[in-house]
Amino acid sequence: MAHTLIKPDDTWTLWAFLAGWAAVSIYLEQRYKWAAKVTGAIIALLGSLILSNLKIIPTDAPAYDTVWNDVVPLAIPMLLFQANIKKIWNESGKMLIIFLISSVGTVVGVFLGFIALKSYIPDLDKIAAMETGSYIGGGVNFAALAAKFHTPGDMVSSAVVADNLMMAIYFFMLIAIPALSFFRKHFRTPYIDELEKNPPKEKETHAASYWKRKNISLKDIAFTAGSAFVLVAVSFKLADLFHKLIPSGEHVNFFFNLLNGLIGDHYLMLTTITVLAATIFHRFFDNLNGSQELGTYLIYIFFVVIGVPASVPLLIKNAPLLLVFVFIIIIGNLLITFIFGKLFKFSLEEMILASNANAGGPTTAAAMAVAKGWTELIVPILLVGTLGYIIGNYAGSAMGNLLQSMF
Repeated sequence: MAHTLIKPDDTWTLWAFLAGWAAVSIYLEQRYKWAAKVTGAIIALLGSLILSNLKIIPTDAPAYDTVWNDVVPLAIPMLLFQANIKKIWNESGKMLIIFLISSVGTVVGVFLGFIALKSYIPDLDKIAAMETGSYIGGGVNFAALAAKFHTPGDMVSSAVVADNLMMAIYFFMLIAIPALSFFRKHFRTPYIDELEKNPPKEKETHAASYWKRKNISLKDIAFTAGSAFVLVAVSFKLADLFHKLIPSGEHVNFFFNLLNGLIGDHYLMLTTITVLAATIFHRFFDNLNGSQELGTYLIYIFFVVIGVPASVPLLIKNAPLLLVFVFIIIIGNLLITFIFGKLFKFSLEEMILASNANAGGPTTAAAMAVAKGWTELIVPILLVGTLGYIIGNYAGSAMGNLLQSMF
Protein backbone atom coordinates (compact mmCIF):
# COMPACT_ATOMS: atom_id res chain seq x y z
CA MET A 1 0.00 0.00 0.00
CA ALA A 2 1.32 3.40 -0.99
CA HIS A 3 2.35 5.82 1.74
CA THR A 4 -0.34 8.35 2.64
CA LEU A 5 -0.44 11.34 4.98
CA ILE A 6 -3.25 9.76 7.01
CA LYS A 7 -2.51 6.15 7.94
CA PRO A 8 -5.10 3.37 7.44
CA ASP A 9 -5.17 2.62 11.18
CA ASP A 10 -5.81 6.28 12.11
CA THR A 11 -9.49 5.45 12.53
CA TRP A 12 -10.71 8.59 14.30
CA THR A 13 -9.06 10.93 11.79
CA LEU A 14 -10.55 8.98 8.89
CA TRP A 15 -13.99 9.01 10.52
CA ALA A 16 -13.62 12.74 11.10
CA PHE A 17 -13.05 13.14 7.37
CA LEU A 18 -15.86 10.76 6.32
CA ALA A 19 -18.49 12.25 8.62
CA GLY A 20 -17.18 15.81 8.28
CA TRP A 21 -16.95 15.85 4.48
CA ALA A 22 -20.44 14.33 4.22
CA ALA A 23 -21.69 17.22 6.37
CA VAL A 24 -19.78 19.78 4.28
CA SER A 25 -21.25 18.31 1.08
CA ILE A 26 -24.77 18.68 2.46
CA TYR A 27 -24.02 22.23 3.62
CA LEU A 28 -22.60 23.29 0.25
CA GLU A 29 -25.57 21.81 -1.60
CA GLN A 30 -28.01 23.73 0.59
CA ARG A 31 -25.99 26.95 0.72
CA TYR A 32 -24.77 27.57 -2.85
CA LYS A 33 -26.63 27.29 -6.14
CA TRP A 34 -23.59 25.94 -8.02
CA ALA A 35 -23.27 23.14 -5.47
CA ALA A 36 -27.00 22.42 -5.67
CA LYS A 37 -26.67 21.95 -9.44
CA VAL A 38 -23.73 19.57 -9.00
CA THR A 39 -25.55 17.83 -6.06
CA GLY A 40 -24.07 17.01 -2.68
CA ALA A 41 -23.61 13.36 -3.64
CA ILE A 42 -21.13 14.26 -6.38
CA ILE A 43 -19.33 16.72 -4.09
CA ALA A 44 -18.97 13.99 -1.47
CA LEU A 45 -17.55 11.58 -4.05
CA LEU A 46 -15.19 14.10 -5.64
CA GLY A 47 -13.72 15.19 -2.30
CA SER A 48 -12.54 11.72 -1.39
CA LEU A 49 -11.47 10.99 -4.97
CA ILE A 50 -9.16 14.02 -4.95
CA LEU A 51 -7.68 13.31 -1.51
CA SER A 52 -7.03 9.64 -2.28
CA ASN A 53 -5.32 10.47 -5.57
CA LEU A 54 -3.18 13.08 -3.79
CA LYS A 55 -2.13 10.37 -1.30
CA ILE A 56 -3.62 12.22 1.65
CA ILE A 57 -6.03 9.46 2.65
CA PRO A 58 -5.50 5.70 2.11
CA THR A 59 -7.50 3.73 -0.45
CA ASP A 60 -8.15 0.93 2.04
CA ALA A 61 -8.81 1.16 5.78
CA PRO A 62 -10.91 -0.49 8.53
CA ALA A 63 -13.04 2.66 8.75
CA TYR A 64 -14.16 2.15 5.16
CA ASP A 65 -15.03 -1.48 5.91
CA THR A 66 -17.24 -0.29 8.76
CA VAL A 67 -19.18 1.91 6.34
CA TRP A 68 -19.67 -0.97 3.89
CA ASN A 69 -20.50 -3.57 6.56
CA ASP A 70 -22.42 -1.55 9.17
CA VAL A 71 -23.40 1.94 8.00
CA VAL A 72 -24.92 0.91 4.67
CA PRO A 73 -27.11 -1.85 6.19
CA LEU A 74 -28.47 0.66 8.72
CA ALA A 75 -29.12 3.28 6.04
CA ILE A 76 -31.15 0.96 3.82
CA PRO A 77 -34.11 0.38 6.18
CA MET A 78 -34.18 4.05 7.20
CA LEU A 79 -34.54 5.02 3.54
CA LEU A 80 -37.15 2.29 3.00
CA PHE A 81 -39.42 3.20 5.91
CA GLN A 82 -41.60 5.12 3.44
CA ALA A 83 -41.57 2.30 0.85
CA ASN A 84 -45.18 1.29 1.34
CA ILE A 85 -45.90 -0.73 -1.82
CA LYS A 86 -49.55 0.32 -1.90
CA LYS A 87 -48.60 3.99 -1.49
CA ILE A 88 -45.94 3.78 -4.21
CA TRP A 89 -48.42 2.32 -6.68
CA ASN A 90 -51.21 4.77 -5.81
CA GLU A 91 -49.04 7.91 -5.79
CA SER A 92 -46.24 7.06 -8.19
CA GLY A 93 -47.63 4.55 -10.67
CA LYS A 94 -46.58 6.60 -13.70
CA MET A 95 -43.04 7.14 -12.43
CA LEU A 96 -42.82 3.43 -11.62
CA ILE A 97 -43.46 2.56 -15.28
CA ILE A 98 -40.66 4.76 -16.66
CA PHE A 99 -38.35 3.58 -13.86
CA LEU A 100 -38.95 -0.06 -14.83
CA ILE A 101 -38.41 0.80 -18.51
CA SER A 102 -35.11 2.43 -17.55
CA SER A 103 -34.18 -0.69 -15.55
CA VAL A 104 -34.73 -2.80 -18.66
CA GLY A 105 -32.30 -0.46 -20.43
CA THR A 106 -29.68 -1.27 -17.81
CA VAL A 107 -30.16 -5.02 -18.27
CA VAL A 108 -29.92 -4.65 -22.07
CA GLY A 109 -26.74 -2.59 -21.70
CA VAL A 110 -25.18 -5.12 -19.32
CA PHE A 111 -25.95 -8.02 -21.65
CA LEU A 112 -24.60 -6.25 -24.74
CA GLY A 113 -21.50 -5.11 -22.86
CA PHE A 114 -20.88 -8.64 -21.59
CA ILE A 115 -21.22 -10.16 -25.09
CA ALA A 116 -18.82 -7.56 -26.53
CA LEU A 117 -16.13 -7.75 -23.81
CA LYS A 118 -16.38 -11.18 -22.12
CA SER A 119 -13.24 -12.39 -23.90
CA TYR A 120 -11.19 -9.41 -22.74
CA ILE A 121 -12.18 -8.82 -19.08
CA PRO A 122 -11.71 -11.56 -16.45
CA ASP A 123 -14.62 -12.37 -14.13
CA LEU A 124 -16.93 -10.22 -16.22
CA ASP A 125 -19.96 -12.35 -15.33
CA LYS A 126 -19.48 -11.39 -11.67
CA ILE A 127 -18.82 -7.76 -12.51
CA ALA A 128 -21.90 -7.76 -14.76
CA ALA A 129 -24.00 -8.86 -11.77
CA MET A 130 -22.53 -6.06 -9.63
CA GLU A 131 -23.08 -3.42 -12.28
CA THR A 132 -26.65 -4.59 -12.94
CA GLY A 133 -27.44 -3.97 -9.29
CA SER A 134 -25.48 -0.74 -9.26
CA TYR A 135 -27.19 0.72 -12.34
CA ILE A 136 -30.70 -0.21 -11.19
CA GLY A 137 -30.56 0.50 -7.46
CA GLY A 138 -27.49 2.69 -7.16
CA GLY A 139 -24.15 2.13 -5.45
CA VAL A 140 -25.75 0.65 -2.32
CA ASN A 141 -26.29 -2.66 -4.17
CA PHE A 142 -22.71 -2.81 -5.45
CA ALA A 143 -21.11 -4.11 -2.25
CA ALA A 144 -23.76 -6.75 -1.60
CA LEU A 145 -23.37 -8.29 -5.05
CA ALA A 146 -19.57 -8.10 -4.93
CA ALA A 147 -19.62 -10.13 -1.70
CA LYS A 148 -22.31 -12.46 -2.99
CA PHE A 149 -20.37 -13.50 -6.12
CA HIS A 150 -16.94 -13.46 -4.41
CA THR A 151 -15.46 -11.14 -7.02
CA PRO A 152 -11.64 -10.84 -6.75
CA GLY A 153 -10.57 -7.75 -4.80
CA ASP A 154 -8.50 -6.17 -7.56
CA MET A 155 -11.39 -6.43 -10.01
CA VAL A 156 -13.79 -4.98 -7.43
CA SER A 157 -11.47 -1.98 -6.98
CA SER A 158 -11.16 -1.46 -10.71
CA ALA A 159 -14.92 -1.85 -11.15
CA VAL A 160 -15.51 0.72 -8.40
CA VAL A 161 -13.21 3.14 -10.22
CA ALA A 162 -14.98 2.67 -13.54
CA ASP A 163 -18.40 2.78 -11.88
CA ASN A 164 -17.70 5.98 -9.93
CA LEU A 165 -16.09 7.81 -12.84
CA MET A 166 -18.92 6.88 -15.19
CA MET A 167 -21.61 7.80 -12.67
CA ALA A 168 -20.02 11.20 -12.10
CA ILE A 169 -19.80 11.80 -15.86
CA TYR A 170 -23.36 10.56 -16.37
CA PHE A 171 -24.82 12.76 -13.64
CA PHE A 172 -23.21 15.79 -15.27
CA MET A 173 -24.72 14.65 -18.59
CA LEU A 174 -28.18 14.38 -17.06
CA ILE A 175 -27.82 17.79 -15.45
CA ALA A 176 -26.86 19.30 -18.83
CA ILE A 177 -29.56 17.61 -20.95
CA PRO A 178 -32.42 20.02 -20.06
CA ALA A 179 -30.31 22.93 -21.32
CA LEU A 180 -29.78 21.40 -24.78
CA SER A 181 -32.09 22.66 -27.51
CA PHE A 182 -32.41 19.21 -29.13
CA PHE A 183 -34.10 17.74 -26.06
CA ARG A 184 -36.23 20.82 -25.44
CA LYS A 185 -37.44 20.59 -29.03
CA HIS A 186 -38.25 16.88 -29.15
CA PHE A 187 -39.50 16.18 -25.60
CA ARG A 188 -42.16 17.65 -23.34
CA THR A 189 -40.75 19.72 -20.46
CA PRO A 190 -43.78 20.81 -18.37
CA TYR A 191 -41.90 21.27 -15.09
CA ILE A 192 -39.09 23.29 -16.67
CA ASP A 193 -41.65 25.40 -18.56
CA GLU A 194 -43.51 26.13 -15.34
CA LEU A 195 -40.31 27.18 -13.57
CA GLU A 196 -39.40 29.50 -16.43
CA LYS A 197 -42.83 31.13 -16.25
CA ASN A 198 -42.72 31.45 -12.47
CA PRO A 199 -39.09 31.50 -11.30
CA PRO A 200 -38.61 31.01 -7.54
CA LYS A 201 -38.00 34.18 -5.58
CA GLU A 202 -36.46 32.64 -2.50
CA LYS A 203 -32.74 33.04 -1.94
CA GLU A 204 -32.21 29.54 -0.57
CA THR A 205 -31.49 26.61 -2.84
CA HIS A 206 -34.14 24.00 -3.61
CA ALA A 207 -32.15 21.52 -1.53
CA ALA A 208 -32.37 23.77 1.52
CA SER A 209 -36.08 24.23 0.92
CA TYR A 210 -36.71 20.49 0.66
CA TRP A 211 -34.57 19.53 3.67
CA LYS A 212 -36.10 22.20 5.89
CA ARG A 213 -36.31 21.82 9.65
CA LYS A 214 -38.86 19.33 10.95
CA ASN A 215 -40.20 18.53 14.35
CA ILE A 216 -38.12 15.52 15.34
CA SER A 217 -38.40 14.18 18.87
CA LEU A 218 -36.13 11.92 20.87
CA LYS A 219 -38.75 9.20 20.38
CA ASP A 220 -38.49 9.59 16.59
CA ILE A 221 -34.72 9.16 16.69
CA ALA A 222 -34.99 6.22 19.09
CA PHE A 223 -37.63 4.39 17.06
CA THR A 224 -35.88 5.11 13.75
CA ALA A 225 -32.50 3.84 14.94
CA GLY A 226 -33.96 1.02 17.01
CA SER A 227 -36.15 -0.22 14.15
CA ALA A 228 -33.22 -0.12 11.74
CA PHE A 229 -31.03 -2.18 14.08
CA VAL A 230 -33.81 -4.72 14.67
CA LEU A 231 -34.58 -5.07 10.96
CA VAL A 232 -30.89 -5.54 10.11
CA ALA A 233 -30.44 -8.15 12.86
CA VAL A 234 -33.60 -10.12 11.97
CA SER A 235 -32.92 -9.97 8.22
CA PHE A 236 -29.29 -11.03 8.48
CA LYS A 237 -30.16 -13.90 10.85
CA LEU A 238 -32.91 -15.13 8.51
CA ALA A 239 -30.59 -14.86 5.50
CA ASP A 240 -27.90 -16.84 7.33
CA LEU A 241 -30.48 -19.50 8.26
CA PHE A 242 -31.73 -19.90 4.68
CA HIS A 243 -28.17 -19.89 3.38
CA LYS A 244 -27.37 -22.90 5.61
CA LEU A 245 -30.61 -24.75 4.85
CA ILE A 246 -30.64 -24.34 1.06
CA PRO A 247 -27.85 -26.25 -0.72
CA SER A 248 -25.59 -24.35 -3.12
CA GLY A 249 -22.33 -24.83 -5.00
CA GLU A 250 -20.94 -26.18 -8.22
CA HIS A 251 -22.61 -29.61 -7.88
CA VAL A 252 -26.06 -28.23 -7.00
CA ASN A 253 -28.69 -27.50 -9.66
CA PHE A 254 -29.45 -24.01 -10.92
CA PHE A 255 -32.77 -23.65 -9.04
CA PHE A 256 -31.27 -24.22 -5.59
CA ASN A 257 -28.31 -21.94 -6.34
CA LEU A 258 -30.73 -19.23 -7.47
CA LEU A 259 -32.99 -19.71 -4.44
CA ASN A 260 -30.00 -19.59 -2.09
CA GLY A 261 -28.75 -16.45 -3.81
CA LEU A 262 -32.12 -14.74 -3.45
CA ILE A 263 -33.31 -15.50 0.08
CA GLY A 264 -29.92 -16.37 1.54
CA ASP A 265 -28.48 -12.95 0.73
CA HIS A 266 -28.24 -10.37 3.54
CA TYR A 267 -29.16 -7.32 1.48
CA LEU A 268 -32.00 -8.94 -0.45
CA MET A 269 -33.51 -10.20 2.77
CA LEU A 270 -33.03 -6.81 4.47
CA THR A 271 -34.74 -4.86 1.70
CA THR A 272 -37.57 -7.38 1.40
CA ILE A 273 -38.27 -7.56 5.14
CA THR A 274 -38.12 -3.77 5.47
CA VAL A 275 -40.54 -3.17 2.59
CA LEU A 276 -42.95 -5.76 4.03
CA ALA A 277 -42.73 -4.08 7.43
CA ALA A 278 -43.21 -0.60 5.90
CA THR A 279 -46.29 -1.83 4.02
CA ILE A 280 -47.90 -3.82 6.85
CA PHE A 281 -47.07 -1.36 9.66
CA HIS A 282 -47.30 1.78 7.54
CA ARG A 283 -48.99 3.85 10.24
CA PHE A 284 -46.05 3.34 12.60
CA PHE A 285 -43.40 4.17 10.00
CA ASP A 286 -45.38 7.07 8.47
CA ASN A 287 -45.38 8.77 11.87
CA LEU A 288 -41.60 8.59 12.26
CA ASN A 289 -39.94 11.93 11.52
CA GLY A 290 -36.27 12.01 10.67
CA SER A 291 -35.77 8.57 9.10
CA GLN A 292 -35.12 10.04 5.65
CA GLU A 293 -32.72 12.62 7.09
CA LEU A 294 -30.73 10.08 9.14
CA GLY A 295 -30.67 7.55 6.30
CA THR A 296 -29.63 10.17 3.75
CA TYR A 297 -26.78 11.39 5.96
CA LEU A 298 -25.49 7.82 6.32
CA ILE A 299 -25.68 7.39 2.54
CA TYR A 300 -23.69 10.61 2.10
CA ILE A 301 -20.96 9.00 4.20
CA PHE A 302 -21.18 6.06 1.82
CA PHE A 303 -20.82 8.43 -1.15
CA VAL A 304 -17.60 9.71 0.40
CA VAL A 305 -16.29 6.16 0.78
CA ILE A 306 -17.07 5.04 -2.79
CA GLY A 307 -14.98 7.93 -4.08
CA VAL A 308 -11.91 6.73 -2.16
CA PRO A 309 -10.79 3.88 -4.47
CA ALA A 310 -11.40 5.93 -7.62
CA SER A 311 -7.77 6.00 -8.67
CA VAL A 312 -7.38 6.89 -12.32
CA PRO A 313 -3.91 5.22 -12.55
CA LEU A 314 -5.43 2.03 -11.07
CA LEU A 315 -8.11 2.00 -13.73
CA ILE A 316 -5.57 2.51 -16.52
CA LYS A 317 -3.30 -0.19 -15.11
CA ASN A 318 -5.77 -2.93 -14.20
CA ALA A 319 -8.89 -2.76 -16.31
CA PRO A 320 -9.33 0.10 -18.77
CA LEU A 321 -11.99 -1.85 -20.66
CA LEU A 322 -14.22 -1.74 -17.58
CA LEU A 323 -14.85 1.91 -18.33
CA VAL A 324 -16.01 0.87 -21.82
CA PHE A 325 -18.23 -1.78 -20.22
CA VAL A 326 -20.02 0.64 -17.89
CA PHE A 327 -20.27 3.16 -20.76
CA ILE A 328 -22.19 0.55 -22.79
CA ILE A 329 -24.49 0.00 -19.80
CA ILE A 330 -25.19 3.72 -19.52
CA ILE A 331 -25.86 4.05 -23.25
CA GLY A 332 -28.27 1.09 -23.10
CA ASN A 333 -30.09 2.67 -20.17
CA LEU A 334 -30.21 6.08 -21.82
CA LEU A 335 -31.42 4.87 -25.23
CA ILE A 336 -34.15 2.58 -23.86
CA THR A 337 -35.32 5.24 -21.40
CA PHE A 338 -35.53 8.02 -23.97
CA ILE A 339 -36.89 5.94 -26.87
CA PHE A 340 -39.70 4.31 -24.92
CA GLY A 341 -40.20 7.39 -22.76
CA LYS A 342 -40.87 9.36 -25.94
CA LEU A 343 -43.11 6.60 -27.28
CA PHE A 344 -45.23 6.52 -24.12
CA LYS A 345 -45.28 10.33 -23.85
CA PHE A 346 -43.33 10.75 -20.62
CA SER A 347 -41.85 14.17 -19.91
CA LEU A 348 -38.12 14.84 -20.23
CA GLU A 349 -37.91 15.51 -16.49
CA GLU A 350 -39.48 12.13 -15.65
CA MET A 351 -37.07 10.30 -17.96
CA ILE A 352 -34.01 12.07 -16.56
CA LEU A 353 -34.98 11.30 -12.96
CA ALA A 354 -35.82 7.66 -13.75
CA SER A 355 -32.43 7.17 -15.38
CA ASN A 356 -30.74 8.97 -12.47
CA ALA A 357 -32.55 6.77 -9.94
CA ASN A 358 -31.31 3.69 -11.79
CA ALA A 359 -27.69 4.83 -11.91
CA GLY A 360 -27.39 6.48 -8.50
CA GLY A 361 -30.39 5.41 -6.44
CA PRO A 362 -33.30 7.39 -5.01
CA THR A 363 -31.16 9.84 -3.04
CA THR A 364 -29.27 11.18 -6.06
CA ALA A 365 -32.48 11.31 -8.12
CA ALA A 366 -34.32 13.18 -5.37
CA ALA A 367 -31.31 15.47 -4.97
CA MET A 368 -31.46 16.31 -8.67
CA ALA A 369 -35.22 16.91 -8.49
CA VAL A 370 -34.66 19.19 -5.51
CA ALA A 371 -31.77 21.00 -7.20
CA LYS A 372 -33.73 21.53 -10.41
CA GLY A 373 -36.86 22.68 -8.60
CA TRP A 374 -39.06 19.87 -9.92
CA THR A 375 -40.81 19.69 -6.56
CA GLU A 376 -43.81 17.65 -7.74
CA LEU A 377 -41.49 14.81 -8.78
CA ILE A 378 -39.42 14.61 -5.57
CA VAL A 379 -41.68 12.27 -3.61
CA PRO A 380 -42.62 10.03 -6.58
CA ILE A 381 -38.99 9.45 -7.64
CA LEU A 382 -37.91 8.94 -4.02
CA LEU A 383 -40.65 6.34 -3.52
CA VAL A 384 -40.05 4.60 -6.83
CA GLY A 385 -36.27 4.79 -6.53
CA THR A 386 -36.34 2.91 -3.23
CA LEU A 387 -37.68 -0.10 -5.14
CA GLY A 388 -34.38 -0.09 -7.02
CA TYR A 389 -32.72 -1.42 -3.87
CA ILE A 390 -34.88 -4.53 -4.21
CA ILE A 391 -35.15 -4.77 -8.00
CA GLY A 392 -31.44 -4.07 -8.48
CA ASN A 393 -30.32 -6.78 -6.09
CA TYR A 394 -32.68 -9.37 -7.54
CA ALA A 395 -31.86 -8.39 -11.12
CA GLY A 396 -28.12 -8.42 -10.38
CA SER A 397 -28.37 -11.85 -8.76
CA ALA A 398 -30.39 -13.21 -11.67
CA MET A 399 -28.02 -11.70 -14.24
CA GLY A 400 -24.95 -13.13 -12.54
CA ASN A 401 -26.43 -16.61 -12.30
CA LEU A 402 -27.71 -16.44 -15.90
CA LEU A 403 -24.37 -15.39 -17.36
CA GLN A 404 -22.49 -17.98 -15.31
CA SER A 405 -24.79 -20.75 -16.55
CA MET A 406 -24.85 -19.62 -20.20
CA PHE A 407 -21.17 -18.87 -20.80
